[in-house]
Amino acid sequence: MEVLNIKNLTKVYGSKSGGIKYTALHDINLMVEEGEFLAVMGPSGSGKTTLLNVISTIDKPTSGTVLVDGKDIAKLKEPKLSSFRREKLGFIFQNFNLLDTMTLKENIVLPLSLANVSYKTVQSRLEELSLKIGIKNVLNKYPYEVSGGQRQRAAVIRAIITEPSLILGDEPTGALDSKSAKEVLNCLDELNNNKATILMVTHDAFAASYCKRVVFIKDGKLFNEIYRGDKTRTDFYENILKILSVIGGDNSDIG
Repeated sequence: MEVLNIKNLTKVYGSKSGGIKYTALHDINLMVEEGEFLAVMGPSGSGKTTLLNVISTIDKPTSGTVLVDGKDIAKLKEPKLSSFRREKLGFIFQNFNLLDTMTLKENIVLPLSLANVSYKTVQSRLEELSLKIGIKNVLNKYPYEVSGGQRQRAAVIRAIITEPSLILGDEPTGALDSKSAKEVLNCLDELNNNKATILMVTHDAFAASYCKRVVFIKDGKLFNEIYRGDKTRTDFYENILKILSVIGGDNSDIG
């Protein structure tokens, strides 16, 4: 079953009154099936962040459609759009986006509180996920009292506790050291093995090597895509680096 279906997506920035226009995305077609783990990569300015912004409803397409669970998200108006975003999409940001005035537990359950989910359901989901992702012992601490890896794992739980159809990651390991990054990637890998559908934008070939498929964007157009298949993660990593070298730059400066 498809979770995300992008058809002929184009995004143009600029004045409607004859000023300079910039086409960030050109006729993008992309489908993501339930249970996929997909990375989107490309050089700085390639359009990958714009693509994520459109999928996440932060921005609207100039033309084309973006369907999430069969719904054309560009046609949704408030308050239905906010409800759809809260129920169907989970977000993992590079800089955690946790509130320092709230404990990790309070940060995690906030989306469920806003959705008026019962206390019993909230506690059940929190217990299960905090044990699975390994931060149960720090739930009552504040974000500034724990490590970056623990903050990001809390952010991962917050993203998935609403049981969204699609989890979106914006450089989810970009602010982490290598050890913490591996911990978070292992969490995402385990979630995907339990049927979570994940799409993340990343500059990091190591992070992308955890995915099942990598889509490359260059100059606002789909350039290539590769599947991990039965390759080892090491072999897939090398394959990703080869594609990055073709579209410009290397793993240290792809942005």
